[in-house]
Amino acid sequence: MNTYTWKPGASRRTHLLLSAVIWSSVGLMLLGKGLYRASGETTFVVLLVTAGLVAGALKSRYVLDRAAGRTIARIHTLEEGTWLGAVYSMKTWLMVVGMIVTGVLLKYSPLPTIILCFIYFTVGWALLFSSRCAWGEFFHYRDRE
Repeated sequence: MNTYTWKPGASRRTHLLLSAVIWSSVGLMLLGKGLYRASGETTFVVLLVTAGLVAGALKSRYVLDRAAGRTIARIHTLEEGTWLGAVYSMKTWLMVVGMIVTGVLLKYSPLPTIILCFIYFTVGWALLFSSRCAWGEFFHYRDRE
């Protein structure tokens, strides 16, 4: 009897692609959400976007680039054909769940729209900007083997 269980596995390069796509997609989604909410804040939109992008670039450079580096290093230790969900460690997946819960709580919080937009821009740009680490590793993966 065949005891094969369905478990989608992939190469290390595919894990790098998945990591880059996730960071980029979530970053773009948060930037879009920030722009949508900021559309009613005509007076501060330029200042808001600029401040969020600057703060996001700093967060990217000093926090998320290191996290991306750890994820990339971890992916390089995976065996070929490892389950797709192993793209992130269990600790990282728990942090993702925590960020989703925080996002939902922020959405329904009494915080002013301008503060929410700033948070969306900051986190969105930080994720999108730090996704360059995984994209670079993905596109140069064959060169490093």
